[in-house]
Amino acid sequence: MSINKTIYLMKRLLSVFSVFALLLTACEGPQGPPGYDGFDGLDGGIIASSAFEIVVDFNDANNYELIEAYGFDVYPSDVTLVYILWDTINGQDVWRLMPQTVVFDDGSLVYNFDFTQDDVRFFLDGTTNFSTLDDVWTQNQVFRVVVVPADNVDGIDINNINAVLDINNIQSIDIR
Repeated sequence: MSINKTIYLMKRLLSVFSVFALLLTACEGPQGPPGYDGFDGLDGGIIASSAFEIVVDFNDANNYELIEAYGFDVYPSDVTLVYILWDTINGQDVWRLMPQTVVFDDGSLVYNFDFTQDDVRFFLDGTTNFSTLDDVWTQNQVFRVVVVPADNVDGIDINNINAVLDINNIQSIDIR
């Protein structure tokens, strides 16, 4: 075969491949169903995080516990995280994820919580006699409650309240 015939065949093959390439890239399939304008949660609600801060006085009259309703929608898959204001150093609040335990000579004190879809319960647990505790351990205890979708908890350090607030884009905390 001569070089001219080879060049001619190469040009023809290149032309045919070019036409097929254009046809294949210009094709469009059928339009799919319309989607949502963002990620919708259950029943069309937007999945978002919420938080509030509350001051609790524990005493014998309230059985060393307090149950607080959220005041916003909480889905069954949401996770409630509770932090206690543990200290203030150089004007900076130090928050600790609960439960937190304090050991005394006569036993232990545990700041603890549990939650449902409707409310969160703060309570004292442990082996020490709560009625003999100094007021510093039972009065004006400050807690931050952060409710986040379960998907937003995976892969973050939940012990760091600032990381939890940042990743969940919580700009303000309701003070109760």
